[in-house]
Amino acid sequence: MAISVVGAILNQLSLLLHQEYTHLRGLRQGLQFINDELCSMRAFLRDVEAQSEQNNELLQEWVKQVREAAYDIEDVIDECMLFFAPFHVSNIYNPTKTLNTRHRISNKIKEIKDRVENIFARHQRYKLDYGFYERESNSIGTDENIVRHIRQRALLLEEAELVGIDVPKKELLGHILDRDNLHLKVVSIVGMGGSGKTTLVRRVYEDANVKRLFQCHVWVTISQTFEIKVILKDLIQQLHTENMEHVPLEVESMDVDGLKVFINHFLQGKKYIIVFDDIWRTDAWEDLIYALPDCDFGSRVMLTTRIDDVASASCQQHHGYLYRMKSLDDDMSWTLFCNKSFQDKYCPPHLESISRKILDKCEGLPLAIVSIGGLLLLKINNDRLEEWEKVYRTLSNEFECHGKLDRVKRILLLSYNDLPYYLKGCLMYISIFPEDSKISSELLIRRWIAEGLVQEREGLSCLETAEEYLNELVCRSLVQVLDRDIHGLPQEYHIHDLVREITLSKAKEHGIITIFKGRDTKGLENARRLIVHDFKNDPKKELVHSKHLRSLTIFRYVDDHKYTSSLLKFFCGKSKLIKVIDFVDSMLENIPKEVFKLYHLRYLNLQGSKVKFIPKNIKNLQNLEFLNLLNTQVIELPSEILKLRKLRELYVCHYGDYSNDYAVSGFKAPNEIGRLFSLQNLFFIEAKDGEILKEIGKLNQLRGLGITKLRKEDGKQLCFSLEKLKNLRKLHIVTINEDEILDLHHPISTIPMFLQHLLLDGHLEKIPSWVPSLQGLTQLNLFKSGLKKEEMATLEMLPNLLQLVLVQAYEEEEMWFQTGGFRKLKLLFLVQLKRLRKVMIEEGAMPDLKEVQMVACKSMEEVPKGIENLRGLQQVRLYEMSMDLIGDLENGKQGGICENYQRIAHVPEVFIGNFVDGKWDGHYL
Repeated sequence: MAISVVGAILNQLSLLLHQEYTHLRGLRQGLQFINDELCSMRAFLRDVEAQSEQNNELLQEWVKQVREAAYDIEDVIDECMLFFAPFHVSNIYNPTKTLNTRHRISNKIKEIKDRVENIFARHQRYKLDYGFYERESNSIGTDENIVRHIRQRALLLEEAELVGIDVPKKELLGHILDRDNLHLKVVSIVGMGGSGKTTLVRRVYEDANVKRLFQCHVWVTISQTFEIKVILKDLIQQLHTENMEHVPLEVESMDVDGLKVFINHFLQGKKYIIVFDDIWRTDAWEDLIYALPDCDFGSRVMLTTRIDDVASASCQQHHGYLYRMKSLDDDMSWTLFCNKSFQDKYCPPHLESISRKILDKCEGLPLAIVSIGGLLLLKINNDRLEEWEKVYRTLSNEFECHGKLDRVKRILLLSYNDLPYYLKGCLMYISIFPEDSKISSELLIRRWIAEGLVQEREGLSCLETAEEYLNELVCRSLVQVLDRDIHGLPQEYHIHDLVREITLSKAKEHGIITIFKGRDTKGLENARRLIVHDFKNDPKKELVHSKHLRSLTIFRYVDDHKYTSSLLKFFCGKSKLIKVIDFVDSMLENIPKEVFKLYHLRYLNLQGSKVKFIPKNIKNLQNLEFLNLLNTQVIELPSEILKLRKLRELYVCHYGDYSNDYAVSGFKAPNEIGRLFSLQNLFFIEAKDGEILKEIGKLNQLRGLGITKLRKEDGKQLCFSLEKLKNLRKLHIVTINEDEILDLHHPISTIPMFLQHLLLDGHLEKIPSWVPSLQGLTQLNLFKSGLKKEEMATLEMLPNLLQLVLVQAYEEEEMWFQTGGFRKLKLLFLVQLKRLRKVMIEEGAMPDLKEVQMVACKSMEEVPKGIENLRGLQQVRLYEMSMDLIGDLENGKQGGICENYQRIAHVPEVFIGNFVDGKWDGHYL
């Protein structure tokens, strides 16, 4: 996107023009001219770019020239800033070198100046000769409050809530729950992309009856670029995760045949249901089915596919059943359309005729209906007939070619074209992720920021602006939500294959990204953002060096640290202007020295790598904003890290085994860590003394903070520092050992009013006096706290608490939940409360509770009294509980007289698990 590129360049030019070294003769004047011209171009591009997506080739060519000129300007600016970077300061005192560099840069600026003048003059000719006119401002809308309100309302509508799904769901459930057929049965669902296959199967898979009937539940998503070994390992991982087991180490070294044998052996004697979502080839299906045993236990396999041959082949054996997706009928289509286009589900009479004409173009395809409905919803003047007529006229032109898939793609392309200029680049960027990826919201928005795709809005931080961008893409049905947190906010996203196909082609067309899969090297010499998928060879043999490279991301590594190190050396040694490096889960052991010469580097993600040591020359990375060393072997940072004054995110910690306890280790920080004034997230710093805790109080931009190895005597200083952190949202505190007192009972004059998530790991003599004042607290996790009844009474008054986790944190034999307590609590976890014998829930307590988990509370011989009053409870999970209690529940399930069972008979899902013969095993009642 030309306008995104121009906007990012203007930000850099602004910084450069304020630097002292730009007073060097011949540079400032040329740079100022380019800055002024680009400002004019940016204003004009806001109107041009929407039309350049149409069929005006002259405008498309003009925009392309603007983009290429902007890229060249970026190269010149970055080279200039690199030459005068602090660790190259000796260059300034080398007259010959300085003169040569200044002369070279001045010549480049002059060339670009001439190009910009010609391009800007050319646009005037386009405007006159080809009748270009400005878009109506009302079609975009300028009222940000209205836009935000519409967006929030749209987020309330779950995209998966498609009409017409109950009948096919009931039909499929009949085949899945068929108790008369004990053979392995395959149910195949076939239909085109966007027809709702995955949504339908997900509803069946998540049905409470299905959860109860089967011992093992696995959902595997298959991509078009199928890799049997990766899929088999994923299947093994899910099977072990569900049983709360670790995957045996020998699995990593197994070949494909060994993995199949392992899966077959694991599933012997078990009743399982496995979903394979989106299979493209019959050989992929054959590879998978041979790993699954038919033990006459009534196991089931479901698969979705767009390919009829795959569906037919899968049903030829194993008592298969084939279900073909049907388009929605007129009534169902109208209901879905109204749900999406009009949040009150009511179509104004004056829009009904045009709405039905628009709906006819969708031909009953859910994806098309939801997409066009989302587009219409975000029209500010939603009820103007002229706006809807304009959409219909555009749709009519888009549906000329034959084939339903092409038609849907054109609808989605229309949604893309309707995006504001600032969202197009962000949407195109999402296509860097491999097909069918689960995309973390935190990862995505930080990548957007590092790549310069986000420009701050007035009153919002860059992070908050990026979150707004993502929410708007969800509202427009171009990005789908996969998972939500306790607040109902999206955590993981997915981009539909058809949307990805469109955005990927656009991203390549606009030069946003270059994806390399180890085959065609065409175009790599001009790559600016290089995404490497499945690359396994020596980079010097296949990749063409690009001096323009700004971003390098590797997905799916081979297990070879020499390869990873070689790849980094190759690019960082040749490409001096890289700003983003993402090598998550690589085998890298040492960071090549070439990385620390990347003055422009903003984003360095080495999470899950084998890196052990951060050298002192990290000080050279003056523009670094994001450093992720999560789950590496780094335990200490050098004092030179304090030179990185732009650093906003710092993660240096290692998480241990969560099966029994919360285990996390932090890092030793330099003494003056408070000099990193820009830090917003810091996890996890060791509290080696009071001075470090005093330094933390200087980091007044912190939103997230993790502290380990806290001692009792340092609690007072920590409280003094916390009252200065007014922006804090998340706080994790861990003591130096499990016997240490966590002394936080000191007054905090100004509590962090935005704090939402609090984790305290250590013995509390009593609940800190400031905790009940945390009005915004939604998640509270307490480990080894030693709470008494009176402390529970204090906690239950927290007005907005949604999740309470108690691990070895309660010392009494009885726990009471009183009427009116925990008014908004949804999740309750009681873990390893060894003395707990009884839990009493008074009527009116925890009225919104949805899930209860109890783990290893072995002194309990009955389920909580009063749990029968929790009519909204959806799930109870009991692990490693008293054998007498479990036996009593099993007896009640079989029809015996059992008060315990009667208390939870209304709960849709009750799961029982135990540790047997060295592994977790469990089932639904």
